[in-house]
Amino acid sequence: MQLIFDGHNDVLLRLWENARKGADPIAEFIDGTDQGHIDAPRAKKGGLAGGFCAMFIPPVEDYPPREVDENGHYNIPMVGPREHADALKIALDMADIAARLEQAGGLSICRSTAAIRAAMDAGRFAAVLHIEGCEPIAEDLSNLESFHDKGLRSLGPVWSRHNLFGHGVPFAYPSSPDTGPGLTAAGVELVKACDRLGIMIDLAHITEQGFWDVARESTQPLVATHSNAHALTPISRNLTDRQLDAIRERKGIAGLNYATTMLRADGLENPETPLSDMVRHIDHMVERMGIDCVALGSDFDGATIPGAIHDAAGSQALVEALRQAGYGEDDLAKLCRENWLRLLKTVWREA
Repeated sequence: MQLIFDGHNDVLLRLWENARKGADPIAEFIDGTDQGHIDAPRAKKGGLAGGFCAMFIPPVEDYPPREVDENGHYNIPMVGPREHADALKIALDMADIAARLEQAGGLSICRSTAAIRAAMDAGRFAAVLHIEGCEPIAEDLSNLESFHDKGLRSLGPVWSRHNLFGHGVPFAYPSSPDTGPGLTAAGVELVKACDRLGIMIDLAHITEQGFWDVARESTQPLVATHSNAHALTPISRNLTDRQLDAIRERKGIAGLNYATTMLRADGLENPETPLSDMVRHIDHMVERMGIDCVALGSDFDGATIPGAIHDAAGSQALVEALRQAGYGEDDLAKLCRENWLRLLKTVWREA
C-alpha cells in the first residue's frame, strides 16, 4: 500500500454541518460514518494518511443548479461572499473541531513535515489546516497570525466567488480560467504576508489573472492543490498548459482533483467516470511538468468522485490504476505523498 498525503479535502465542512444538526463531530470522525468520504476508519483502510483539511465557508444562499444546455455546456452563476464576521465564526468553529479531534487522538494538526511523518508513522491522520476562500481573514490581515498560531499553514485567497482579496472562476464548461480580474490590493498584501509567515498559497479556484498576479508577487513555488489539465477537460477550474509550465518552472505542484466534472472530456458530474480519466490527467501533467510536480488533491467531501473509488477507503484503486499504467513504486511514492512533503519543506522554510 502506498500511503497518501492528499492536497485537499472538505471533511471539516461536513463535520461542522452535521454538528449543527446535533451530531458529535468527534465520534463521527473517530468511530466512522456512512456519510461523505472521510473518517478515520475509512482513511486507514485506504491508506489516506493525511492531507490539507479545508476550513471552507459555504455560501449563504443555495448554490444554483448545474443547468446543462443541448450542447452539454453550462455556466453556474457565482454566489456572493460571506460577511467577514459570519465567515470568521464558521472558520473558528471548524478550527475548534480540528483541535478537539487532536485532543481526542483522532488526528494530528501538523505544522512541519517532521510532524506529518511522525503522525503517519503513528497511524494518526496528519492534518494541515487550510482556509479555502479568505473571507475569515480581516482585510487588514490583523487576525492572520492568530490563525497561524492555531495551525494554519495553507490558504487559497478565493473560492469560486469573489471577495476582498481577489476573484474566483465560475464553474463553467467549456471555459477558459481567464474569466476576470485577479488579486486586489488587499490580495497582494495577503500574498506578501503569507510569504513572510511561511503559509502556502493555493491557486485552485482563482482566475488565470490571479494566478499570474500571485506568480509575480510571491517568491514561493506555485501550487494548485486540486486542479487538473484544461487541455483535457476545458472547465474554468482546470489549468492551462501555460499555467502548468509556470508551476514546473517554480518547482511547484498541481494536485489531481477527483471531481468528475474536472476529469471527464464532457465536463459532466457523473460517478460512472472511469479511473482511466484520472490516469489520463496524471499522464498529461507528468508529461508537461515532470513527476516531481504532480500530486493528488482529491476534493473528498467536496465533490462527486468516480464510483470506483467511492470514498477514502477506495483510495488505493487509483494507485493501482496508475501502477497498471506503468508507474513504478518510486514514482507512485512521489505522486502519493513525497512531492507534497518536498514542497512543504520548502514553503515552511525547514532546514
